[in-house]
Formats: sequence, C-alpha cells, structure tokens
Amino acid sequence: MNASAVSRTPCVRSEPVARLDEAAFTSFHRETSRALWAFVYRVTGSGSDADDIVQDAFLRLLRADLATAEEDQWRRYLYRIASNLIVDRWRRVKRESGEEVVVEGSAPGGRFEQDADIAKIFSELGERDRALLWLAYVEGESHEEMASSLGVGRRSIKVMLFRARRRLRELLIARGMLVRS
Repeated sequence: MNASAVSRTPCVRSEPVARLDEAAFTSFHRETSRALWAFVYRVTGSGSDADDIVQDAFLRLLRADLATAEEDQWRRYLYRIASNLIVDRWRRVKRESGEEVVVEGSAPGGRFEQDADIAKIFSELGERDRALLWLAYVEGESHEEMASSLGVGRRSIKVMLFRARRRLRELLIARGMLVRS
C-alpha cells in the first residue's frame, strides 16, 4: 500500500464522537474558565500569558474529537491542554532566549502582605510543582484526575506531590514563614 492510499483512508472510530454544541460550550466555559485562568496564572505568573493559554486551550477543546459527553472528562482534557501549552511556552521562551527561564513572581491583589509573600514563594517553585499543588489543594482533584490533567502516570502523582510539598515547605522555612518542626 503506498502513502497516498493511506492518506485517503478515512479514520473510523468504534465509538461516537461527542461534539460540544454552543449551549453546552457556553455553560462549560462559564463553569470552568475562571478556575482554569487562575491555575494558568499561578503556574506562569503572567496575566497576559494566562489569557492567551486559556483562550487557546478552549479553542483546542472545541476542535477536539472527544469520545465522551461527560463534562468531567472535558475538564480534565482542558487542563491537560493548558498544561501542555504552558510547557510549550516555556520551551519556546527558553529556546528563543538561549538561557534558563525564570518566571518572576507577581503578587495578586491580596489584602495582606503575607499573601503576596506566599504568592512570590509559590512562583519560585517549578512549573510542575505549582501545577500539582494547585490542582490538589485549590481545585481539589484526586490523584487520578491530576494524572490525567498533567499527562503523567497515576502512580507517579503521590511521589511528585510529596516532593512538591517538601520543596514548598523548604522555601517557606528559608523565608522564615514556617518554623522547622
């Protein structure tokens, strides 16, 4: 079989493809966009990057052939897309600059100085650590959901989350915000 015959062969799925209609997408967007934006912002530290990544993630979700009609699966897929876009952005920036990428922490408009300090320390964590901690403690995702969102093995999440918590604890101790026990 030659290459042109292969490219003309239609792709046949054994299960139906779920498409988001306008009403379903509007409802899903309304329910998930703020939380997704907050996640991307905390990981990237940039509001404009968060805007771009969230918009691109929703666009890719609309173009995707989802094999499920469950909104929970759409949400995990959306977070997976956003996580991949964050990694792609950092790789592009690193490649273009030719040096190590350091994301400057930006404090959210909190009322307390300690909130700004914690946000700055959180921004010093690596991208994967921030994503893990955010999904676990802010979004309240299970280990299985986190694995699906981040595209890693389910069994790895427990160890990765332990290490992320340990790194955050070490940063808090180093800044005098937590006493070593």
